[in-house]
Amino acid sequence: MYTLLLVLHSWLRWALVSVAVGATARAVAGWRGQRAWTARDDQLGLALMIVMDLQIFVGLLLYLGFSPLTQAALQDFGAAMGNAALRFWAVEHVFGMVVALALTHVGRARSRRATEPAARHRQAAIFFALATIVLLVTIPWPFTAVGAGRPWLRLG
Repeated sequence: MYTLLLVLHSWLRWALVSVAVGATARAVAGWRGQRAWTARDDQLGLALMIVMDLQIFVGLLLYLGFSPLTQAALQDFGAAMGNAALRFWAVEHVFGMVVALALTHVGRARSRRATEPAARHRQAAIFFALATIVLLVTIPWPFTAVGAGRPWLRLG
C-alpha cells in the first residue's frame, strides 16, 4: 500500500503543479486584461481545489499511516527536529502543503464571493499565486538540499 500511495502522490504532484500554474496564469491574465469572469475561470479554480484536496488526502494517508519516514519522526519528534531530512518530512512539507491548501480554498471562496469580474480575478490571482509558490517551495524536488529530495517521477 505504501508504494502505491507514494507513486500516486508523485504523479498527482504533476497534475497539481499543472493546474495550479494554469489557474494562476488564467486569473492573472483575467485581472490584467479586465476580462469577464467565465465558467472556465470557475472550473479551473474548482479543479485546483479538487486536485489539491486529493493530493493532501493521499499525503495525509502517507503521513499518518504508511510512511516509515514520518512514523520514525513521530516516534521521537525531538530527535527528528535535529535531523534536517526527518524535520522536512515531519514538519516543513506537511505544514507548507496545508498552507497551500488553505490559500487555495480561501482564494476560491473569495473569488466566488466577489461581485465584479476584476475583483474575482484579483482574488483568484493573489491566492492561487501564493498557494502555487508555497507548493513549489515545499515539494521535495530532486535538488532539495536537506537530503529529502525525491525523483522527478516515481514509477514504483
